[in-house]
Amino acid sequence: MNILVIGGGGREHALAWKLSQSPRVKKLYCAPGNPGIASLAECVAINVTDNKSLGSFAKEHNIDLTVVGPELPLTNGIVDYFNELGLKIFGPNQMAAQIEGSKAFAKELMHKYGIPTAKSEVFTDANAAIRYIQEQGAPIVVKADGLAAGKGVVVAMTVEEATAAVEMIMLDKFFGNAGAQVVVEEYLRGEEASVLAFTDGITVKPMVAAQDHKRVFDGDQGPNTGGMGAYAPAPVVTPTLEKRVVTEILQPVIKAMQEEGRPYTGCLYAGLMITDTGPKVIEFNARFGDPETQVVLPLVASDLVDIMEACIEQRLKGIEVEWSNQAAVCIVLAAGGYPGEYRKGDTIHGISQAEEKGALVFHAGTAFNADEVVTNGGRVLGVTATGFSIELAIKKAYEAAGKIHFRDMHFRNDIACRALNRV
Repeated sequence: MNILVIGGGGREHALAWKLSQSPRVKKLYCAPGNPGIASLAECVAINVTDNKSLGSFAKEHNIDLTVVGPELPLTNGIVDYFNELGLKIFGPNQMAAQIEGSKAFAKELMHKYGIPTAKSEVFTDANAAIRYIQEQGAPIVVKADGLAAGKGVVVAMTVEEATAAVEMIMLDKFFGNAGAQVVVEEYLRGEEASVLAFTDGITVKPMVAAQDHKRVFDGDQGPNTGGMGAYAPAPVVTPTLEKRVVTEILQPVIKAMQEEGRPYTGCLYAGLMITDTGPKVIEFNARFGDPETQVVLPLVASDLVDIMEACIEQRLKGIEVEWSNQAAVCIVLAAGGYPGEYRKGDTIHGISQAEEKGALVFHAGTAFNADEVVTNGGRVLGVTATGFSIELAIKKAYEAAGKIHFRDMHFRNDIACRALNRV
């Protein structure tokens, strides 16, 4: 098979790495890819939102399966376009991808079908949103409605902080059109977890639960980021709780999407808060999470190509998804200043030394400068290690991360600390 992966970040590097292990893969391409992916696939310089060029490339190169990494191509209708061309593609169509493309839509869907989530209101007027915040008090959560690269959520501990968030999103238009409306919702107390699932629109098969670390500094301090690290499995999601997630959240939302005329196939990401009364949805994403993918895929023992084809062909029920009994930990190495302004173009040293330690080094924000790999994003690398215990995986990941350096590099030192506490 010839396979095309769309995207160029750490998630796409992990997808390309896993897909490359399939004996069915003859040739792997990635658009646009990155220096890490270039060791596995032929990288082609096509923008992820250029449906026409991607479709032409897939036709010309006899692509048998296309796998979409980021959310933007999905909300831009890449799946619909490929389907029109008769090309096999893994991911939800444009209407189904609205579950991530619009937080207001996702909230209305959950409220309509009784899927557990935080109480919320949607606002198109900043003053109305601020009045509501003053009535409700803090802590409270303010979310830009549209896509904001994982940074459109403010968990405000004071009314003043929440008011400033509304002004930033709606009046200052910090996220552009993504902030034309905001969702203001109650603050949920508990522990977060991410449960990704394969689905063919009817059957749902959950992946190993993971936990992301959103805040930039140790101890969950500082602003939210796209994710500073992750680990799997997350012990907060016990076998009993996983059954509840499937029966109370994943299966109902897939059925709801079917009833709404938006059948959903691909990977569904449920960002959850595990509260005293059970799991509640914080958000849905229409694709693999980042950096959760970097810890979940190394634990998949089955052929990923087989699973994806079964999702597309609506025969997932007959596929057994097998899992390793190991744990995985990913440490994100970030550029100085991230998630604010950061510099690009700094030389990265020590990647091969980290890999010699047995780690997988997934490139998230890198580029080539002549024959050197340099920084080209806020989240630069994801250093992932596996082990037969969470302690061993943590130790291996940090040992490997310690071999890499670039100017003003920073990372969290407490990834997977909650798992250690539970152990």
